[in-house]
Amino acid sequence: MKLDAIQAAAAAQFDKQSQNYGKGHILEQTPDVELGLTHIPLRAGWRALDVATGGGHTGLLLAARGCEVTLGDISANMLERAAKLGAERGLRVVTRQFPAEAIPFGDGEFDLVSCRVAPHHFSDPEGFVREVTRVLKPGGYFLLIDGSMEDGRPEAEAWLHQVEKWRDPSHHRMWTKGTWERWCAAAGLSLIHSELQPMKQPDLEWYFDAAATSLENRVKVREAIRTVPPAVKEFLRLGEEDGKTVWWWQRLILVARKAAR
Repeated sequence: MKLDAIQAAAAAQFDKQSQNYGKGHILEQTPDVELGLTHIPLRAGWRALDVATGGGHTGLLLAARGCEVTLGDISANMLERAAKLGAERGLRVVTRQFPAEAIPFGDGEFDLVSCRVAPHHFSDPEGFVREVTRVLKPGGYFLLIDGSMEDGRPEAEAWLHQVEKWRDPSHHRMWTKGTWERWCAAAGLSLIHSELQPMKQPDLEWYFDAAATSLENRVKVREAIRTVPPAVKEFLRLGEEDGKTVWWWQRLILVARKAAR
């Protein structure tokens, strides 16, 4: 599997940290996925591909709904742990290792492609959207969930990007809602639903531990928080609660559909 530098960094990071993404991880809670699925006429028997599955939480939810699910990820360790979690729940899934920008399936194979809280690691997210479109059946659906930012907030976008890069150097970039919508349109997908929801980052120390942030970079993040521009602080609702540093992200929930023949 040939990887570029950004992909290789992501694979190494998530192989190393895979034990943190299973039971008890914040992504095990799936109300965002449930909300996205209200815009998709999901049916048992659909073929579903969950790209960059991580702990497998989205794909396993789809399997529990009766879909034939393939869990895909760039990290072999992530896939192994996700498959184990599925087996513990009595769910049958298939796993496949690949980078999101090169999906190793033929044209028109899937009724649904999902990807949750991962594309900010991708080296070519626009290329990923084209790949999603290619492997979807005519009339198939794309569910995207990821950290994002409303358009027209360059200062907050730049600040959050730098903080996330220090926390986890395998992070590449968060993209705005409008950017994702343009990429979907350019790839030939019709927008069904697109909204930004507030998502609380409840504990800076947990945020560090999940990515095994280096001590040096923890210092940089804390300094960035200490000196955060007032407008960014207000927009992100950055502050202290019960002795913990908290702020509010924006999470994009987007559903798009490939044209039916």
